[in-house]
Amino acid sequence: MRPETSTEYFRELVERAIARQRVSSSELSSYYLVQLLDNFVAFDQMYAEMEVDKETPLAELLCQALASQGARRFRLLKFTGDVALFMSGFFSDNVARGLTDVGYYVRLGGYAYGGAARLSALERAALFEELAHKFVRFVDVLTEVSEESAVAENAGILRLYERWRQTGSRRSEALLRREGILLGNASSRIH
Repeated sequence: MRPETSTEYFRELVERAIARQRVSSSELSSYYLVQLLDNFVAFDQMYAEMEVDKETPLAELLCQALASQGARRFRLLKFTGDVALFMSGFFSDNVARGLTDVGYYVRLGGYAYGGAARLSALERAALFEELAHKFVRFVDVLTEVSEESAVAENAGILRLYERWRQTGSRRSEALLRREGILLGNASSRIH
């Protein structure tokens, strides 16, 4: 039976990707990923609600967040993390072809979520800490969702290798091993 809503559709894809990749994730983080995907369906509306130009570079978003106070600071840090996670996971092939690499998105997104955690109440702080610390794992989950939903084009072995070198992604490492590109004790550390 086909899911009736986009939320149900994304929930199925996220749950399958998390299970296949054996990502240890709280229910709250899994739900957050589903909501993130569902919210990005209305990409333009999200930027309008944040009062941010959709052409604003990620680093500038982070700078705006750090220059803000109170609730606006939290919202912009969260939004910066969301944009970084979505773009590096769902559109990783496009990111790899741009002026910046996936590692840039991983660093900025993880930092932004860490900042949001420090400004949050206890339960939300745990969510944003998990998003910050497992950012690369969640990028892998969204990459698989993207590939399964046929939005992203095949990146090829070279891009996969570059993503693994930049981020230390376990999923990319496993795919490279399956293709026979990585053998022996290759480390999945960020280089």
